[in-house]
Amino acid sequence: MKTILAIDTATSAGSAAVCRGTKLLSENYFNTGARHAERITAVIDRALIDADVTLEEIDLFAVTRGPGSFTGVRVGMAAAKGLSLALTKPLVGISSLQALAMNAAGCEGQICAMLDARKKEVYAGLYHVRQGRASACCPERVASPATVVEQISEPTLFVGEGAMVYRELIESVLGTQARFVEGPLNWPRASMVALLAAADAQASEAGSARLVKPVYLRASEAEIAWQKRRSEGALQG
Repeated sequence: MKTILAIDTATSAGSAAVCRGTKLLSENYFNTGARHAERITAVIDRALIDADVTLEEIDLFAVTRGPGSFTGVRVGMAAAKGLSLALTKPLVGISSLQALAMNAAGCEGQICAMLDARKKEVYAGLYHVRQGRASACCPERVASPATVVEQISEPTLFVGEGAMVYRELIESVLGTQARFVEGPLNWPRASMVALLAAADAQASEAGSARLVKPVYLRASEAEIAWQKRRSEGALQG
């Protein structure tokens, strides 16, 4: 039974959790906005202390790989990769949308995990729960909320801050077919990341930290600006 340290910083919330198999030993959580880089080390230390586990006793590290906040994803990935490489222990990257969908894993039917991607878009994924695990029905994507909702044709439970922001639009399209998770379950949690990682470890999907890559679903502002300058330079040349 593996002892897992999971980290999530993909949204405005952040957390670290320690699990032994599927048993949650501790979880340290905050949802106070940015500054994840300043807080994540203390959050990890607190989770380890509360679980009475040392870093050397961790068998597997897990981290949300995105989508979400570009800065937040990078902070979590850097922390998890650093620990994994330093201790030569395997690392699993978990979708932040899949982890979010796990908050609603006790419900039947289709789940739509939705994060606010800004620019009037959302990161979204559709899932069904099978054997206690949220399994994707289709590829995750970034799109306008209307585009996502218009392609849903069955009763669906919406979870995530994106669903909170666009609840009125969702209800106007789906009516009573749309249900919503309330309160703190609308943000990913490291405990759910750990549960998904435990299943991946059993399926031998854990691997080297160097192989775990972030998933942004769209280019960053810096990349967009660079591509624009490159295009303008080509036109001028």
